[in-house]
Amino acid sequence: MADAIAPDGSEITSLVRTDRASLVEVRLPAGQTSRPVRHRTVEEIWYFRAGRGRLWLRSPAGEATVRAVRPGTTLVIPTGWAFQFQAADGDLRFLCYTSPPWPGDAEAQPAGPGGL
Repeated sequence: MADAIAPDGSEITSLVRTDRASLVEVRLPAGQTSRPVRHRTVEEIWYFRAGRGRLWLRSPAGEATVRAVRPGTTLVIPTGWAFQFQAADGDLRFLCYTSPPWPGDAEAQPAGPGGL
């Protein structure tokens, strides 16, 4: 059961929180696409545990890329980068380590049109 719905629309289950970081599990149901957002102050590390899908990233300079994700994929979402993700084959589930710890929903800003 999810603890919250993230600003991008994904389901969040809180696992650990300290003064320096937080760890959650993120779930996006099969066939869904998240809303494009960017984080103002946090950096995240993602580790995909289940499902297959795609991730769109856009740097602050405007360079964009789309990457396939599956169980075992790891990646970094740098501070200020826009992103959007999509669950293609089954529910997409990943661990999300955030540093500093997630400060609240105002952290995520809409990132305009996404790339998925």
